[in-house]
Amino acid sequence: MRIQIRLSAFLILMLTALAMHAEQQDPHSFSQPELMVVSHLALDLDVDFEQKALKGSVVLTLQRHDPTADTLVLDTRDLNIHAVETGMDGQWKEAEYELGQPAQGLGRPLSIKMPVDTTQVKIRYSSQPQASGLQWLAPAQTAGKKYPFLFSQSQAIHARSWVPLQDTPRVRFTYEAVVRTPAGLKAVMSAENDPQDQDGNYQFRMPQPIPSYLMAIAVGELRFQAMSERTAVYAEPSVLAAAAAEFEDTEAMMVATEKRFGPYQWGRYDLLILPPSFPFGGMENPRLSFITPTVIAGDKSLVSLIAHELAHSWSGNLVTNASWSDLWLNEGFTTYLEDRIVEDIYGERRAAMEGVLGYQSLVNDIETIALAADTRLAVNLSGRDPDDAFSSVPYEKGRWFLTWLEQCFGQQRFDAWLKGYFQRHAFRSIDTHGFLMDLREHLLEPNPGVVSIQQIRMWIEGEGLPEDHLVPKSSAFEPIDTARNGWLADELEAADIDTDQWSTQEWLYFLNNLPTDIGAGRLAELDKAFELTAAGNNEIAHSWLKLAIQNQYQPAFQRLEQYLVGIGRRKLIVPLYEELMKSESGTAFARRVYDQARPGYHPQAQSGIDVIVNG
Repeated sequence: MRIQIRLSAFLILMLTALAMHAEQQDPHSFSQPELMVVSHLALDLDVDFEQKALKGSVVLTLQRHDPTADTLVLDTRDLNIHAVETGMDGQWKEAEYELGQPAQGLGRPLSIKMPVDTTQVKIRYSSQPQASGLQWLAPAQTAGKKYPFLFSQSQAIHARSWVPLQDTPRVRFTYEAVVRTPAGLKAVMSAENDPQDQDGNYQFRMPQPIPSYLMAIAVGELRFQAMSERTAVYAEPSVLAAAAAEFEDTEAMMVATEKRFGPYQWGRYDLLILPPSFPFGGMENPRLSFITPTVIAGDKSLVSLIAHELAHSWSGNLVTNASWSDLWLNEGFTTYLEDRIVEDIYGERRAAMEGVLGYQSLVNDIETIALAADTRLAVNLSGRDPDDAFSSVPYEKGRWFLTWLEQCFGQQRFDAWLKGYFQRHAFRSIDTHGFLMDLREHLLEPNPGVVSIQQIRMWIEGEGLPEDHLVPKSSAFEPIDTARNGWLADELEAADIDTDQWSTQEWLYFLNNLPTDIGAGRLAELDKAFELTAAGNNEIAHSWLKLAIQNQYQPAFQRLEQYLVGIGRRKLIVPLYEELMKSESGTAFARRVYDQARPGYHPQAQSGIDVIVNG
C-alpha cells in the first residue's frame, strides 16, 4: 500500500510537469517540428565586415512527420530574405514564401510552401548589422588592434538572427558549412575545425546533432596552440600563450569527467578566447567553447568556468533542455558536474569554497528576484523573454537539488544513475517531465524509501529552497570570518590581516560578506593595505567596485570607469550599473560612462543595460 501511495504521488508530480510543458510546447518558436523537422543544415556564407553582414544561403534538409503538411515555418529575426527554393537531389524550384508580422522578442515567422514530394529548402539571405546574435568588432576593440573580429552568441533564441531555422532546443540537426573570410582572418565554428589556415575558404562539419542555440561562428586574427592531443586554444596572438598556460588542466578535467560519467562524445574539445566584449563567462558551443578573457587570472583561480563549459559536453549538449523553461536541466546538472570536476582536479577545499560562494549568490537572488515563481526550478516563460530564465536559480538550486539526491542515495548509486541518464538520453532533448520519469524508473523505484515524493515536489515546484536543504560550509572560510569580524570590531588593523596565502575564493568571501554600508573610510583602510582598487583579478575587482559604489568611495571611480568600458561580461558589469542607478550622482556617472562604453558592448548586453540606465 505504501508503494502504491508513493507511486500515485509521483504520478501527480509527473502529470503536473507534463501538463505545464504540454501547455507551453515552445512559446519562443514559430516553428512546427511536429509536422516537419530540420535534420541537417548546410551553410554557404561570405563574411562582410564592411557591411557587418553574413551573406549567402542555407539548405535545410527535412524529415516529414505529417505527409500532408504543406508549409514549413521557420524562425527569423532581422534577416533579409532574397530568394527561396524547394527541391530534392539538387533540383530546385522557386517557392512561395511569406515573412509574417513581427512578434515581440521573437522576430518574424518565415512560412514556405512545401510540395509534398520535397524534403529540402534553399534560402538565400543576409543578416543585418543589428543582428542580436552577432557582434562585429572594429580593430581597436581587439587585442591586436590590426584586424576586425566577429563572433556569435546564439543562446537563447538568437541563432534566428543569423540563420533562418527552427530555433528551438526541441530540434536537433547536424550541419556543414563553407565560410569565406577576408585575407588574414581565420574562421572557426562549433564543428570540426582545421587548425591550418585555408586561404579564406573554410569548411566545417558537425556530425553530431545539436540544437540551434549551439550553432556558433567566429572570425578574427586567430592562432592555434595545442594543450593535449584533443584539446587546444584558439586566440589572438597576444593572448594565446597566457590562455594556454591558464587552461592547461583541460585534458585532466576531461579524463576525470569521463571516468565518472562516461566517454566524451564530441571528438575534440577546444577553447576560443574572445575579446573582452563577450557578454558571458563562457558558452558551451560543442567542440569549441567560447571563453571570456576575464578569467585569465594568471593563477588558475577562475578556471572552474572551464570545468563548467566542459561539463556541458554531457549536461546540455549531449542531453539538452527541451525548452527554456527547463533551463535547470542544462545548468543545474552542469553546475553539479563542475563541482565534481573541481574537487577531482583541485581538491575538496577549493570545491567547498566555491560551493559556499555559489550558495550565497543563490540566496541573494532568491531574496531579490521580483517574481517568487521564478525561484522554482521549472518556470513558466510563456509570453516572456527566455533570457528571464537566467539567474543563479537554475544553476545553483539545480546543483543543490542534485547534491541533495547524491547525499540521500550515496555517491556510488547516484553516479551510476547519472551516468546512465546521459547514456539513455544522449543526443536528445528532455523536459522536466522526462527527467522525473527517468528518476523514478532508474533511481527511486530501485531504491524505495530513500526520499519522499513531497521532498522532490518541494525542489521542483516549490519557491525558494526547501526547509531541509543543505547549507554548504567551508573550514577555509572560518579564519576569514575571524579576520573580518576582528577588523570590523577595531580589534585588528587592516594591514595586520594576513592575506599572503589567500586565494581568489577567500578574497571574494571576505569582500562579499562585508556590510554594504561599511563607509568610504573603512574602504580606504583596506585599499591602503591591499591596493584593491588596482586588483587585476576581474572577479575581485567586481566585488570591490560594487562596495565602492555602495559607499561612494571616490578613489575607485576612475578604475570603475575603466572597468565598465574595458569589459562587456554581463555578470560583472550589470550589477555595477544597477548599484550606480540607486543614487543621483551614480546615475549621472552611469549614463556618462555607458554612452562611452555602449558601442563596445554585445547587443545582448546593450539591450539589458539600456533598460537599467535609460529606463
